[in-house]
Amino acid sequence: MNFPPFTNLTTERLILRELRLTDAHEIFLLRSNERVNELIDRVTATSIDEAHQFINMIISNQLNNESFMWVITLKDEPKLIGTIVYWNIIKEKDQAEIGYELLPQFHSKGIMQEALLKVIDFGFKTLGLKTILAEPKANNQPSVKLLEKCGFVKTGETEDSYLVYELDSF
Repeated sequence: MNFPPFTNLTTERLILRELRLTDAHEIFLLRSNERVNELIDRVTATSIDEAHQFINMIISNQLNNESFMWVITLKDEPKLIGTIVYWNIIKEKDQAEIGYELLPQFHSKGIMQEALLKVIDFGFKTLGLKTILAEPKANNQPSVKLLEKCGFVKTGETEDSYLVYELDSF
């Protein structure tokens, strides 16, 4: 696996860039949103300080080659509308799990599919991944449909109601 310096990615409508401390307000909105948290199954953020702690953790993890996270923004609006990340990286297997989240007002617009396809391409071609995993909650049908549209195949289920999807490099 290769860990290059952070790389911004662009698509037709999006810029995927590095997370910054100045994103704290939007990170708080994302991590305190009940609808988003329901789909991800995490504790709801209650303060901007928690957003700062999260950002510092992500920056540290990236410096230690433990994750690779992009902020999703529209090309004409630099504000964070979501994130997409490689984490649970197993270097010996050239494998990583992908995770993503988007503010609800941007759901069902094809934004995450556009971001996901670009990040998958980066994972295989630049990071040298052989397998990308995703584990959506079984009741998160929009995410399941998105993964299947992008070529992921269901390979199992966890005991706590998550589905396991895999995508292998071509």
